[in-house]
Parts: sequence; structure tokens; C-alpha cells
Amino acid sequence: MSPRPAKYNGAPMNKGEFTKNIGKLAVFMKRYLPPIIISLIFTVGSTLLSIFAPQILSDLVNVISGGVPIDMNEVTRFAIILIVFYLSNALCTYVSSFIMTTVSQKMCRALRSDISQKINKVPLKYFDSHAYGDTLSRVTNDVDTIGNSMQQAVSMVVQSVCMLIGVLIAMFVSCWQLALTVLIIVPFMAVLLFIIMKFSQPQFRKQQDELAVLNGKVEENYSGQLVIKAFNAEGRTGSDFENTNARLKKSTFLSQALSGIMQPAMNFISYFAYAAVCVVAGILITNAGSGVTFGTLSAFLVYVNLFQSPLSQIAQAANVLQSAAAASGRVFAFLEEEELEDESGKERKLKDGVRGEVEFRHVRFGYNDDRIIIPDFSAKVQPGWKVAIVGPTGAGKTTMVNLLMRFYEVNSGDILIDGVSIKDMPREEVHDLFGMVLQDTWMFEGTLRENIVYSKQATDEQVRAACDAAGITHYITTQPGGLDHYVENGDEISGGQKQLITIARAMIENAPMLILDEATSNVDTRTEEIIQTAMDNLTRGRTSFVIAHRLSTIKNADLILVMRDGNIVEQGKHEELLERGGFYASLYNSQFAGE
Repeated sequence: MSPRPAKYNGAPMNKGEFTKNIGKLAVFMKRYLPPIIISLIFTVGSTLLSIFAPQILSDLVNVISGGVPIDMNEVTRFAIILIVFYLSNALCTYVSSFIMTTVSQKMCRALRSDISQKINKVPLKYFDSHAYGDTLSRVTNDVDTIGNSMQQAVSMVVQSVCMLIGVLIAMFVSCWQLALTVLIIVPFMAVLLFIIMKFSQPQFRKQQDELAVLNGKVEENYSGQLVIKAFNAEGRTGSDFENTNARLKKSTFLSQALSGIMQPAMNFISYFAYAAVCVVAGILITNAGSGVTFGTLSAFLVYVNLFQSPLSQIAQAANVLQSAAAASGRVFAFLEEEELEDESGKERKLKDGVRGEVEFRHVRFGYNDDRIIIPDFSAKVQPGWKVAIVGPTGAGKTTMVNLLMRFYEVNSGDILIDGVSIKDMPREEVHDLFGMVLQDTWMFEGTLRENIVYSKQATDEQVRAACDAAGITHYITTQPGGLDHYVENGDEISGGQKQLITIARAMIENAPMLILDEATSNVDTRTEEIIQTAMDNLTRGRTSFVIAHRLSTIKNADLILVMRDGNIVEQGKHEELLERGGFYASLYNSQFAGE
């Protein structure tokens, strides 16, 4: 399955959306306001030093051009002052940059932490409608884009505005005629800025969306390598990836190419300002009463460069903010997703022990309102029973377990444990009531011991006992380091061995009730017998729910619920259901017809 397409419709980010996204980012950054203010103070100091330096340069040029003999003491004094100014400018720039880099990295860490916590708070239905790669891209690429953008943009905007205002004042103080000459270039630069931003804005947004799709492709192709190779689908998946990669390249190229026009175009326009200033200055210098000197001209040539620089920086900052707005829109959209109800104030209901009575009372559920999977489900399970849930694919077996664990909420009806509605229990309590062994095994990077113990505390004796009961001891003893053998990603462990490890994990959990979803699906017949014996020991005295396609594994169940189309069509023990000759009998006979 390909990742969902990017949610980009080709339209530019409108002003309201841009303002809203940047506003949310500004609110998030309020916690870092003190260091940001300190950084901006150094930025303003650096800017002021840059503005005053040309005046010193003007005085230095006037001393040199004043005629022979040249006063070397004055030359030396102005030169030293100029060096001090530029060294101070460099120091202020470094300190400002260092502080903003620190702030941006702290902000990125905080955003990633918020996203990580949010992942644990959103309901599972969110991941039913969003590709994993898209969420991964928000944690990595989008957060990095925000951090890098804000590190550049905040200082850049403040420095540019201060520089622009300061240079204008300095130019008019020095010579108002030359200042007006320089201002001729402003309309041209403004029009150019508007045109380039209009075409570059939508490309920055599209770039972030396409990057998310590409991450989804990478995640999908990596996790599905076995299937891709088995079906010789390398060519198709490679072509699919290249198409996505090409779209990302195009949007990235267009965004960078369009924004890249800004600097050379600004420089080209500023050359006219240089020429105009030289012509006007020449006229004024020949007029002895104007007060314009070669030093004034030297200072103004520096001012022209300083004047066009902030305009270019403002344009660049605008493009950077577009990237930040696009990325922050995606990040904050996820952070604002609907969360599971806060149940921190709920008290645990089953404090005096768990008997294990479970009742499904007219349960109705659908993953969306248009498609109801379970129309009306009722059943009552006595404490200590082993309940098998069987039925064809899509009958609703796993869905019932998801509802029992409160991974999803029922549309109507109720599920009760020992007479208490699971709606009245905190989710943590419901999860603590069940140990689970799922069909899809999962292992994380770490030692075998850490994978077995997982989130619990257990002694070595308890771990060894669980391994013995799960039939995984022999495998563990053959590994270098035994229980301390380090697992990189689990790929070197067979599916059956992973299944045994997850069974040992459930034994360590030692929960009062159990859920076994196709727990023996990935093991051979001999291992299945070992696991079945271990399961009989594990389920003794505990209410357990076993989902199985292999009907041979649930012959000794106290109750078999036969499901079809979300309803229980039959229930009873194995022998009783066979004698009735109904749907269960047809399932059983079709499965063992060849034996």
C-alpha cells in the first residue's frame, strides 16, 4: 500500500493561514522570550556598530585626502577605532547567533517531546487514517525546518529593520540629496520582492508535503522488503519512489530557484544606486558650497550596500518564514488533534482483586459511522473461563478484543468487568487487567532480557521460569550472552522465536486476564504443542480470550463464540457445536477435511 498522497492542492498559502501558523509558533516561543530578547539586544548592537562604522571611514578618508602632509596620528586613531568597531560587531553577531542557536535547539527538543507525548494521547483511529511516514516527517523534517528557520528569521528580521531605519537616518544626516537618490531603488525592490514571494510561497508548502510522502515511502519500503523481494516488486516500488522523489526535487528546486533570484536581482538593482550616487556626488563635490566630500561619497557607497542588504534579508526572511509556516502548520495540526479523554482523575475501581467476569452488553461499534462492523453483540463470560472467539476473516474477532482493551470506544452498549463498566475505569487499569500475545510480534532494540521483562520488574528466577514455560529457553542458551544477547532490530530472530518471546513477556506480565490473538500462528506443529501446554498452564485460573483460526487449539475452551458479520451466531463447547452441525461445524470440517 502506498502512503497517502500529500494534502497539497496547488494553492498558495493564504495570508490568514500564514498568520495563524506563525502566530501559533510565536505563542510556543514565548517560553524562550528572555534569551531571545538578549540575543536581539546583541543583534541591535551589531547593527548600530555597522551603521556608525561608515562615519569613521568617512573621517578617515577625509584625513587621507586632505592633502600632504598626512596626519598619521589621526589616520592611526581612526583606523584603530574602525577596527574596534568591526571587532565589536563580529563579537555581537557571534553572541546573538550562539544564543539563537541554543534557543532553536531547545525549541526543537521541546516540539519533539510534545509530539512524542501526543502520540501516546491520540486515539488509535488517528493512525488508521494517517501514514506512519507522515507522522515521522513531522517529528524530524518539519521540526528541523522550524528550528532552522526561526534561528535565521528572528535575528534576520530584527537586524534588517534596525539596519534599514538606522541607515536611512544616517544617510539623511550625512546628505539628504544622496539619500533621496538611494531611495529611488526602493519601489523596484518592493515590486521584485512581491513577485518572487507570490510564486515561491506555494512551492515551500508543497515541498514539506512531498517530503512527508517520501518519508512514508522509505518507511514502507524498508519494513516491506521481504514482500517486495518475494513478489519481485523492486522495479515497481523503485519507480514509485522515483516518482515521489522527482516531485520533491521539482518543488524543492522551484522554491529554492525562485527565492534564489532575490539576491542577484537585488544586487543588480543596487548597482544603479551606486552609479546614481556617484553621478550626483560628483555634481555636489564640484559645487564647493554643498559640503559633500570624498569621505561623504565613501560613506554613502557603504550605505548603499548596507541599505540593499536589509531589503534582501527581509525577502530571504520572508521565504524562511514561509518554510516555517508550512512546517509549523503540519506540526501544530498534529498537536491539536483530538486526544483521548483525560482520565488522570479517575480512581481504580477493582481494588479488592479481580474475579474475571466479563459481560458484553448490546455492544455496537464501527470504525466510522458509515460502516458498522458490530451491530449488536452480547455475551457473558464467567470467571476463569477460557473463551475462544472464532470466525472467518472480517467477522469482528480482533475488533472485540480492541473494544475490550478500550483501544476504541463503543458506539453504544457497554462492556463490564466484575460488574464495573470499563468506561468508568481509567485506561491504565483496563490495560493492567490483561496480558496480551498478539499475532503481530514486536521486538525493540535491546537485550533478550529487556524484551521479555519489558515494562515490568522481574527477578532472574522469574524470567527463567517464564522462558521455560514458553519453550524459549533452548534458543536463549544458544545465543552469545544468553539473556543478555543484544538484539539490533529483531530481523535475525525467526517469527516463531519472536512469538515465544512475546508469550514469555505475557507470562512475566502475570495479569489476571489474558488475550491471545493467534498466539500460535507463526510456529510449527511441535512448537505449537509446547506452547499449547504452556498456555494451558498460563490460562489456568484466569479468564482468557483466545482468537484462533486453528480450531485444534481451542478444543478445551470453556466457551466458544462463533462470529459472523459482527454477531455471535453460535456459542457453546467444542463437542456441542460439532453435534449441532451449524456454522462452527462447517468451519471445523473444512479445516480438517484433508486429515
